[in-house]
Amino acid sequence: MELRIGVIGCGAIGQDHALRIHRKLSGARIVALNDINLAATHAFNDTSRLDAKVYENYQDLINASDVDALLLASWGPAHADQLLACIAAGKPVFCEKPMTTSAESGLRVVEAEVQAGKKLVQVGFMRRFDAGYRALKKTLNAGTIGDALMVHCAHRNPSVPEMYVGDMCITDTFVHEIDVLRWLLDDDYVSAQVVEGRKSRNAHAGLHDPVMVLLETSKGIRIDTEIFVSCRFGYDIQCQVVGEIGAAFLPEPASVALRLEGRASTAIQTDWKQRFIDAYDVELQEWIDATQRGQVNGPTAWDGYFASATAEACVEARHSKAIVPIRLAERPAFYSK
Repeated sequence: MELRIGVIGCGAIGQDHALRIHRKLSGARIVALNDINLAATHAFNDTSRLDAKVYENYQDLINASDVDALLLASWGPAHADQLLACIAAGKPVFCEKPMTTSAESGLRVVEAEVQAGKKLVQVGFMRRFDAGYRALKKTLNAGTIGDALMVHCAHRNPSVPEMYVGDMCITDTFVHEIDVLRWLLDDDYVSAQVVEGRKSRNAHAGLHDPVMVLLETSKGIRIDTEIFVSCRFGYDIQCQVVGEIGAAFLPEPASVALRLEGRASTAIQTDWKQRFIDAYDVELQEWIDATQRGQVNGPTAWDGYFASATAEACVEARHSKAIVPIRLAERPAFYSK
């Protein structure tokens, strides 16, 4: 059976996902599109030859009888209402991160899904589908380095646009580590602290960069993550897990080693989409396959809520300069199935 998908939000990531499904993946096709910019959506539909129906409002698209599942790539603040509409319609939905922009709205999505009695929401935390992270998790699960004690991470970008300001280093950037480290360690966080040091001269006026986020898990594992989004030299994702008898490192992306002009070197990527392009492919193909089986095998609505609640605690910790406890609603048994 071919899964008929409607895409809500046809900006850069929405177009990337639509074309990925249209040109590379199997078992699904794009049948409907919606975006606040209707002219650009019609143009995209025509140039990409999707032959999809363009809807003026997302409610009609969600309720269309020929749409089996939804892909949300819209503006983050719109996600909560759109997700609730998808759940009310009983339709599976893949939602790009953040699932919601607050813990309160994330909990409303969780409660609606529990009330519906079926898991319908998958959140787009693509790092769980990256080959390197999966290899690292396999090593940890095998007990190769003993129990994890500490985790050292870095999330570096060469630069960010002027619109990237304030706490976006946490809500837009660090949110990926929030999800993937919890998944890697199979452990929840209990407290957060954020430390700001010397500001880089390459950081624009509305941004303090870099910052350090410190997390503690329920098992007592200590995590430190450097967030440095104006590092200039490349898009650099690092993760080292220190265990009782060894350390495990996230593999570097493959690149050709050069010996040239008196130097030995390897290239560092600069484009985040290229760094995780294969993970996006795997993520959406697995979502399509699981949806056809009536399952959700990726990050759930609970995972999306957990990430939003943790991000809120990190933002509070940044502004208060204190260690902030991470408080969550009780996890429904529904998400233990």
